[in-house]
Amino acid sequence: MKKLVYILSGLMAMSFVLVSCDDEETYAEQKEREAKYINQWISNHDIDVITMADFLKDTITNNPETGPDTTRNEYVLFSDNGVYMQIVRRGDGRLMGTDETWYLNARYEEIYVQTGDTMTMNRYENEPDQFYVKRTGGNYTASFRSSGIMVRKYGNSVPSSWIMMMPYIKPGILNGSSAAKVRLIVPHNQGTQTAAASVYPTFYEIIISKQKNQF
Repeated sequence: MKKLVYILSGLMAMSFVLVSCDDEETYAEQKEREAKYINQWISNHDIDVITMADFLKDTITNNPETGPDTTRNEYVLFSDNGVYMQIVRRGDGRLMGTDETWYLNARYEEIYVQTGDTMTMNRYENEPDQFYVKRTGGNYTASFRSSGIMVRKYGNSVPSSWIMMMPYIKPGILNGSSAAKVRLIVPHNQGTQTAAASVYPTFYEIIISKQKNQF
């Protein structure tokens, strides 16, 4: 009887493996599914997509929170990598200069685009996530520091999409209106290492401020 149970268990396990293999998506299919979810998010949130050429005329993305045209909900599309960005506030500081390193605080929420569920956030934590950004010429590099939810869950690597916003924002020292506020719709290969491995898109709302003793 025990032998029969083991055989049946083995057959069931093998059957499960075969079904799983049959159901496994190709990478092309995963990307197609991801694109569908991103397009649904854009449609469900009444987003107006603008081109980079239109954005660079004034570096403004109109939005219901800060306007100047509160009837529009604009995101600029980075056509080379599929990231969508909305700058709600640029901040009251200045743009990052060449060969500078900034140490920044981030309050954020990370949302799973497919379902709208929150994956991680630190809005109610005692401390924000901290990271530094270094600009060398036109190149920006960044890394999370040793504490915070992002580094604990995903490691020190800052998503490429977070770095992409740096040429356009001017974070101040304090939170509130002096901080920069950015929203991002991020395909898997511009997100965390986990998103890249599992091929899923994420939405971020991020409030960025400089740490103290920076100019």
